[in-house]
This record gives sequence, structure tokens and C-alpha cells, in this order.
Amino acid sequence: MRVIAAAGETFSWDQEISESDARAYWMRGTPARTFVAVDDAGVVVGTAESGPNRGGPGAHIASAGFMVDPDRSGEGFGRALADHVIVQAQADGYRAIVFNAVVESNVRAVGLWRSLGFEVLGTVPDGFREPDHGFVGLHMMYRAL
Repeated sequence: MRVIAAAGETFSWDQEISESDARAYWMRGTPARTFVAVDDAGVVVGTAESGPNRGGPGAHIASAGFMVDPDRSGEGFGRALADHVIVQAQADGYRAIVFNAVVESNVRAVGLWRSLGFEVLGTVPDGFREPDHGFVGLHMMYRAL
């Protein structure tokens, strides 16, 4: 998480986020859930978090976040985490999943979400300052369950 946050390429987090603040955000209390992906050697290579996007009358829509070790990108861990989160969200009774902030220059993530049935509902122009691309759009992506 530290490497991904510090890179400032895909998450709208303070690049200097403390470990305790990152853990508190990622490991929210019930009904939210935290998942990890491990390789065959038992090494954690990715993580996901999911839970209600909003409270009260909006709690039937889930949201989620995903991080995969950049050195393990492209090995299928993100897809495995996403598949698991979708199945769990359905089992938990959510009606849909929304991603509030997918950086449009993160083409690997956008492609993965589209391949799993997510659609871009809208884009905030220049909503994210990416270190290599400058200001890029920030997508809101949605999939009914």
C-alpha cells in the first residue's frame, strides 16, 4: 500500500499517508470487508476492500478499492480479487457496485473493470493529478448485481 500511495498514480490518497491511517481506511468495521490475495508461496500480493458506498438509504450499493503489488501486475491477482469481491457483494445482498474514483489513465484497471461488466457513468475532467500525465479524468464506474 505504501508504494502505491507514494506513487500517486492510481489512488486519491495523501502520498504521505501514515500506515495507521491507511489501515483504518482499508480495514473499516463491519459490514465492510478486507480481502488479500496471496501467491503460491503465501506472499501477500494484493488486497481489496469493500462495503457500503453510503449509509442509510444508500447502503444497498457497494463500493470497493483494489491494490496489487506493482511488481506482480498482470498476473491475474486483480481479476481474482475483483471476482471474489463481486461474488461476496452479491452474497451480502448489495444491488450494485460503484467505484467512485477510477483514474482514467490507469488503463489496466479501466480495462479490467469494463471486462467485468462495469460501465463509466461519468468522468470528472481533470479530477486527478497524475505524476506522468498531468491532469486526467476520474471515472465513476458501475455494475449492477
